[in-house]
Amino acid sequence: MCNLYSMTKNQDAIRALFDGIGDDAGNLPAMSGIYPDYAAPVVANMPQGRMLTKMRWGMPSPAFALKNRNADKGVTNIRNTASPHWRRWLGPDHRCVVPFTAFSEYQPKVGPKWFALNEDQPLAFFAGIWTQWTSVRKVKEGETTDNLFGFLTTEPNGVVTPIHPKAMPVILISPEAVNMWLTAPTEQALRLQRPLPDAMLTLVDGPI
Repeated sequence: MCNLYSMTKNQDAIRALFDGIGDDAGNLPAMSGIYPDYAAPVVANMPQGRMLTKMRWGMPSPAFALKNRNADKGVTNIRNTASPHWRRWLGPDHRCVVPFTAFSEYQPKVGPKWFALNEDQPLAFFAGIWTQWTSVRKVKEGETTDNLFGFLTTEPNGVVTPIHPKAMPVILISPEAVNMWLTAPTEQALRLQRPLPDAMLTLVDGPI
């Protein structure tokens, strides 16, 4: 599962892909390493309209996963979209796209391997969902109310399989696919939960 990615393009590059988008993300520096529970940029359908904003990475965990735990670190990657836990957030009001330039999968005995669309690491998006949630993320913080996000995964393509044979993120690279994820009825949008073609992904040395 993907628990590390980078987003090194500036917010102007993100805003340029969306007409009339709001922006309350503040200053967005290049982020060469985004880990679970980090605040990271997303483009989300929110009550005030489509927004570029920051959210914490990690959706609320299912109740069974919290047994005997006093904090919820969150779920970063979502595969089983048929689960009632996730279905409540699959409608357009809770969908988002997560900008990235490269993502990492961990290879046992080797370490992290990085993937991008090409060596130049252009901007692309993960298909995500989000919600506002009150919980204890870290015991030292106590209870907080946060906007949280996670992104969908699917079976890996031929580039990712040798490194991580279980899953890869759902990646959107065309404006049409991004718009479809943000606006289409759920059944139609979930057709995008598929691996990226092999020719559209490559191994890279690391974030740039």
